[in-house]
Amino acid sequence: MLEVKGLTKRFGANVAVDAVSLSVDRPCMIGVIGRSGAGKSTLLRMMNRLTEASGGEILFDGRDVLSLTGREKRGWQSDCAMIFQQFNLVPRMDVVSNVLHGTLGRRSTLATMFSLYPEEDIHTAIDILDRLGIAQHAAKRAEALSGGQQQRVAIARALMQDPKVILADEPIASLDPMNAQTVMEALRRIHDEDGRMVIANLHTLDTARRYCDRILGMRDGRIVFDGTPEQLTTGVARDIYGAGTDFSEAATSTEIRDTAPVAAVERRLAKVTV
Repeated sequence: MLEVKGLTKRFGANVAVDAVSLSVDRPCMIGVIGRSGAGKSTLLRMMNRLTEASGGEILFDGRDVLSLTGREKRGWQSDCAMIFQQFNLVPRMDVVSNVLHGTLGRRSTLATMFSLYPEEDIHTAIDILDRLGIAQHAAKRAEALSGGQQQRVAIARALMQDPKVILADEPIASLDPMNAQTVMEALRRIHDEDGRMVIANLHTLDTARRYCDRILGMRDGRIVFDGTPEQLTTGVARDIYGAGTDFSEAATSTEIRDTAPVAAVERRLAKVTV
């Protein structure tokens, strides 16, 4: 489905992403980990075409993503939805209108100016909010919601695009542990129930192990690890973060383990059983 070949981004003399290559042949949930400045956000932004690549290729279902312009580029950005750490909502606008902004890519300029939404889209937006457990807040201003609720609104807006791929750039970095769990469970359900590819930059190793099928580790703009949660041992984590034997949970605000959490193992066993 997705093939990245030699993807590179330079900012002057600095190489933020250095000849990254990866292949994804089926929808799955992928976590990208690495220290700050490793190139994780730049990688996702190039995939979505928010940042232009300096070199390389991105192919999705055989289509050259980096060559798209105009309407075709906007179409790709609808197919490849982006979720940000800071939510990027309109604070003083009601929740359902924020969700409906996910349809802007396929609406006319006049309809956008006057906020004219088809009744079918409004019902779809409310259904998505209900699926994410926040339909009761549809009429509230976005700024009245908690951080976790706002992030779920941002996820709902992404789902309004009906994307094939969801890119999440540090979606839980500014959330407390309980809200972070709620958001990650929502993203996991979207993958499991809809069959959408989800790629998320994450700053905690236990989160990556628990929710993701595949984990990429980035260091200095390159992918230095590509494996399963079970393969992400303490030693591997030290290599990804460029740390010594004193590497501890303080480095990622999480507990470092040599095996995947029981919940992740149980989920995989359940999939095999089904």
